[in-house]
Amino acid sequence: MNLKIYIDGTFYEQSEAKISVFDHGVLYGDGVFEGIRFYQDRVFRLEEHIDRLWDSAKAIALDIPMSRTALIEATLETIRQNDLHDGYIRLLVTRGIGSLGLSPDSCRRPSVIIIAATIALYPDSLYEKGLTMATCSVRRIPPAALSPRIKSLNYLNNILAKIEAQQAGAAEGVMLNEQGYVGECTGDNLFVVKKGVISTPPINAGILGGITRAVVFELAKQNDIPIKEEDLTRYDILVADECFLTGTAAEVIAAVQLDRRPIGDGRPGPITLKLVEEFRGLTRSTGTPIYQ
Repeated sequence: MNLKIYIDGTFYEQSEAKISVFDHGVLYGDGVFEGIRFYQDRVFRLEEHIDRLWDSAKAIALDIPMSRTALIEATLETIRQNDLHDGYIRLLVTRGIGSLGLSPDSCRRPSVIIIAATIALYPDSLYEKGLTMATCSVRRIPPAALSPRIKSLNYLNNILAKIEAQQAGAAEGVMLNEQGYVGECTGDNLFVVKKGVISTPPINAGILGGITRAVVFELAKQNDIPIKEEDLTRYDILVADECFLTGTAAEVIAAVQLDRRPIGDGRPGPITLKLVEEFRGLTRSTGTPIYQ
């Protein structure tokens, strides 16, 4: 499939979609992005993703060169141009073209890039059986260095942890913060269930404020399932009755093993399965319409 890619107001065929080698997003990872899902002709939680993009941009002193309304319309039009009905959007804002120097002052105008395609982060079998995890020695970047709440183009910290997890034979890696508490996985937020109560690390543990993470809080409250934020350690995962991960690309997926040791009975638990069902129902019944 030859996709049409949005770059700064123009749609290009996939083979012709190019950016400059002097773009500071390429040279330094200087920029921000969002991953957004759409289901059955509706974009899920689009406004929340756009809000987070603006917050990330503001945190790195990057001015997005279009209004929220214009960016939302450009996102929807990118999906329409590709005649897609279910899929994934990668929305990027880079610092733009500049010199080889580190300073962003040489970048005259940020660039906006929108890609709409299909995605399958994990095979269907892992959603049925649950995925395995390994504890990574790579620690999550501390907020004093680079806040994990900024969804920046520099994901090397996460990539190094992902490599470590894969080399350990696991599908995902658990990243600890500098205090030794659980932060998040390489691309997902982490939750545990113990005696019917859901727990997840707090935002100040050094994690991204996930959109799907927030949806789980909503669903738990709607279903009268107790949920709380608290510091977690590797111990809390190992002794949990259930564990699951959340992310835009991953959605909601059970984790059934950590460091080759089963979590609970080693199968997706009832609360996890309930949330998976509820989440899927929500994604297919709500969202911003694409085709009107």
